[in-house]
Amino acid sequence: MSTKAVLACSECHSRNYTTMKTDSAGSDRLTIKKYCKTCKAHTVHKETK
Repeated sequence: MSTKAVLACSECHSRNYTTMKTDSAGSDRLTIKKYCKTCKAHTVHKETK
């Protein structure tokens, strides 16, 4: 089963993206490098609560 995960920029803390996360991935939070429209650069996005 999958759950929805919200990703926030590590620089400006804006919540830009949502993605699906499998429950078998464990309890660690996702970290993905994606483009932030606010920062206008590629930054690390981390999963929020």
